[in-house]
Amino acid sequence: MPDPVIPEIVRQYETHGHVVVELHGEVDILAADLIGPLLDEVTARRGVKLVIDLTPTQFLDCVGLELLCRAHRRVLEGGGTFRLVCPHPFTLRLIRMARLGERLQPVATPEQALVPQV
Repeated sequence: MPDPVIPEIVRQYETHGHVVVELHGEVDILAADLIGPLLDEVTARRGVKLVIDLTPTQFLDCVGLELLCRAHRRVLEGGGTFRLVCPHPFTLRLIRMARLGERLQPVATPEQALVPQV
């Protein structure tokens, strides 16, 4: 039974051959301790097609950006694909300010992330 004091911050499921990891609430240094091991487990799979969905995320800080970059690097090293869903203007601005827009290539909806890349 989940601890009622700790809110659900990660939801993982598979669809159309992709592993989707939704990050909920605040993705900060406290959440990183819970999110990091899950992302490491998923990104250890060779050839994984990973979608990280920030739609349910309310806040993301530099530690959250570090988690995204680590997941991106590990997926590509393992021969997989990485897609980021981020519809939030503030978070998109943070990604652009960190000069990660071209690297992470965020899309606005999960449906866009599931379209095969050319």
